[in-house]
Amino acid sequence: MSEYPPASEQSLRGKAALITGAGVRIGRATALTLAREGVDIIVHYNNSEQPATELCQEIRQLGVSAWPVQADFNKPPDVEQLIDRSIKAAGRLDILINNASIFPQDRLADITWADLESNIQVNAWTPFVLCRQFAQRVKRGQIINMHDSRLAGYDWTHVAYILSKHLLAAMTRMMAVEFAPGITVNAVSPGLILPPPGQDESYIQRLIGTVPLKKHGDPQDIADAIAFLLRSDFITGQVIYVDGGRHLKEYADGPHPH
Repeated sequence: MSEYPPASEQSLRGKAALITGAGVRIGRATALTLAREGVDIIVHYNNSEQPATELCQEIRQLGVSAWPVQADFNKPPDVEQLIDRSIKAAGRLDILINNASIFPQDRLADITWADLESNIQVNAWTPFVLCRQFAQRVKRGQIINMHDSRLAGYDWTHVAYILSKHLLAAMTRMMAVEFAPGITVNAVSPGLILPPPGQDESYIQRLIGTVPLKKHGDPQDIADAIAFLLRSDFITGQVIYVDGGRHLKEYADGPHPH
């Protein structure tokens, strides 16, 4: 018999989470998953007011509270005020999930400084500012950042995007050290989950051959990984690749997809 008692998962019930970009796609699945665990949800949105409002109604039917909060991440005052607005709405804040991002197409041949700047603003700087303010205002809490499976190599058709995610990944590691011991900082790296906005199912079907498990995931896979990280108070600075093993295959040999 082991001399050590079994580890216990910490309960999420009664906590409050801010999820950026929560109204649709992966953010929506994450919000519903945490709500089922008893977490009150601040549903951040920019343009998706109706989906965010409808999601809040669905969350409330699960017996927890939900608040839609609008903020444009291209407007610094919106970013600076979001944590305080979330705390005011919910009365507390225990969890921050930086899910929102932009994903424009560009290549090395045509990328501009404006392209890089806009991606960094939404995909790296905004999550950092929210994390820093969260750590300043919350004595104990948990942060989950959204990375990307392609951080294992390159993305030749979304260059500004992947560079911004590399920056966020470096910040995530630094914040895990800087914000300890009170705040844990981890990340999830999605792979082939959903087609980009404007694309249909055929987009991801064409890429299934790049996945060792020969299938794509779905938003619930990401939500489950996030919930796993949030149930632990002894994991920090880690990245979970939820990509069917895709990050194990080299992205560096020429523009992707092949």
